[in-house]
Amino acid sequence: MGIAIAALLLMPLDGAIAEPRPTIPQAKAKLKKLNDQAGKVVDRYNLANERWKKAKKQYGQLNGLYNRQRRTVDTLRQDLVTVAVSSYQSGGFASGQGLLSSSDPQSLLSGLATISQISASRSQSLSAFDAATQTLKQQHDQAKESLTRADKARDTLAEEKTKTERLVAEQTKLLRRLGAFRAGDPNSTGIPYTGSASGNARSALQFAYAQIGKPYQWGGEGPGSYDCSGLAQASWRTAGVSIPRTTWEQWSWGASRRVPLDLNQLRPGDLLFSKGLGHMGMYAGNGKMVHAPRTGDIIKEVDLDDYWWGRLLGAVRP
Repeated sequence: MGIAIAALLLMPLDGAIAEPRPTIPQAKAKLKKLNDQAGKVVDRYNLANERWKKAKKQYGQLNGLYNRQRRTVDTLRQDLVTVAVSSYQSGGFASGQGLLSSSDPQSLLSGLATISQISASRSQSLSAFDAATQTLKQQHDQAKESLTRADKARDTLAEEKTKTERLVAEQTKLLRRLGAFRAGDPNSTGIPYTGSASGNARSALQFAYAQIGKPYQWGGEGPGSYDCSGLAQASWRTAGVSIPRTTWEQWSWGASRRVPLDLNQLRPGDLLFSKGLGHMGMYAGNGKMVHAPRTGDIIKEVDLDDYWWGRLLGAVRP
């Protein structure tokens, strides 16, 4: 009887029965699935965000150009009105009375020619500016439409962002349960790169190795944390080479830069992509890769063993 009462007292107040804790193998299997899901969701969100930023920048540039041109056209139109009013009020050549009162035929002809030239010049200028403004308005409308589409795309992926945050929370919980969560140090100075890379590739890898020990952060672009494609972009940017932001964009951008997945043909600095494009890293030479792995881990160097070779889709040389 006492045992039964003790059991009842230990039950949650709502009567709910706690779910059994997963075993270590179950937790690892679930973590692997979460890692694969998170990589793809993060990259989709990053891609939408990049498109939005580019569309917003284009809209700002075209809108500024349109407004400047619009002010120029308005000024020219006001000049025409001012000239017409001034000529009329002073009885100058712009008024018929001023012209007819001239007793010198040559002056009359000269006056008519002058007005004709002024009029034609003003008319041509105004027409040219109006035509240019029409073109700019079309560009303005196109940029605005592009911005609207990008906003909608990002809003649509807001749900994906929420999903990612839930995935990250689950990953963190499982990693802590497994005793495998690594917070990293945002101020880490990394380790020296001692591989065989040269030129731009060496500069890129020196930067990447200087980030070793910093935490992975989805959407991270530095300086205290990075995601996989953010690290690669920042590393190559330091070397003076511009590559796209996201894994999908990098793979697409590298369509004409693909190299065989062969240790004899890979060069340090080559970008390595996983199947499904949920992850990528940088080949460091000597059978090693440097990358920002996933939530709960740090930027690090790894051996390209059988596990990694089995996951790789292809390589791109920037």
